[in-house]
Amino acid sequence: MEYPNIKKPVKQAKLSDVILAQLEAMIVEGSLKPGEKLLPERELAKLFDVSRPSLREAIQKLEAKNLVVRRQGGGTYVCDNILSGLSDPLFNLLASDHEAQFDLLEFRLGIEGMSAYYAAMRGTPADFAEIQRKHQAIGNVQIDTKNPNNHRLEAEAVFDFYLAICAASHNAVILHLARSMSALLIDNIEQNLTVLAKKPDVFAKITDYRNRLLEAILSGQPQKAWGASHRHLAFIEEVLLKLTQEHSRMERSMRRLHRSEL
Repeated sequence: MEYPNIKKPVKQAKLSDVILAQLEAMIVEGSLKPGEKLLPERELAKLFDVSRPSLREAIQKLEAKNLVVRRQGGGTYVCDNILSGLSDPLFNLLASDHEAQFDLLEFRLGIEGMSAYYAAMRGTPADFAEIQRKHQAIGNVQIDTKNPNNHRLEAEAVFDFYLAICAASHNAVILHLARSMSALLIDNIEQNLTVLAKKPDVFAKITDYRNRLLEAILSGQPQKAWGASHRHLAFIEEVLLKLTQEHSRMERSMRRLHRSEL
């Protein structure tokens, strides 16, 4: 005879699995970053209010999933190659392909617009403070005109600013996708800055667009933030296209001049 109305006792979750789930959530949401060192076992156990054996078992399970790695005498670290599947040789080809640079700019139009939208909607005071700090860092790099690697440093600062916006969006997919493409996106920003340097007057406009983006996010206006992000990158794309066309025309003129001299 069956007794369909009788419920089986709820199985109590194992403590180490509970800790594991919390640590995994911290990795997914970005609280624990790739390459970051975990707190010592004693401190983590106190933080989670659990015994060290339970914590140790949870970390062993994380290690089995290739999410953390232990270094002899050096502690436990979040694996820095979690998203290595996105960092294949194709990225190197994209980084060196001229047309792909415009594809990347179009990609940024989408990802940065979404990030700005959700950052304005979901960002916390701590998120906004970090975004402001990263925005100020861009200005600090721009002031340091004596640095020969200024474009590279500025590109890294700009990427960090947008990564802070991604973090404020509280969308784990957006954040980790942006992180996984960091090298490619920084290269794209650097190449754009190098080309735009031929038109110094555009930098003031780009700064103005970025200020409007910051203001929209901090004031909690999602639609305005999305629009500001789109106008900012669309302006850069327009200028780059014009400069590319000018360069192509100049090359054709030089070739014609060369042929006429033969």
